[in-house]
Amino acid sequence: MKRSKENAEHYRWGDECDGWRLLHQPGLSIIHERMPPGTEEVRHYHQQAAQFFFVLSGQASIELNGERHELHAHEGLEVPPRTPHQVFNRTHAAIEFLVISQPTTAGDRVVLTD
Repeated sequence: MKRSKENAEHYRWGDECDGWRLLHQPGLSIIHERMPPGTEEVRHYHQQAAQFFFVLSGQASIELNGERHELHAHEGLEVPPRTPHQVFNRTHAAIEFLVISQPTTAGDRVVLTD
């Protein structure tokens, strides 16, 4: 079956952010996410999952283990397991990106508090 935002499972997270589960299997997860301007996710890491963030539109800021990276459309960044990270939208436009995780991040997230 073809997958898109129109037929994938949708969920809300954070400050009015959206996610669509394009593929949700124990060994692999692909999520299309949308973050409105000025939003951010909570800083965290995954114990087992490796992730790859790929920007579809806009500009995302990703803090990866204390280092800030700016990703533009059609650029991506790998996040190894156990690496603290956080995604920010510091722009005035929504951003959309894919988060590809292997294995799935279900039950694998550890939230960090400062």
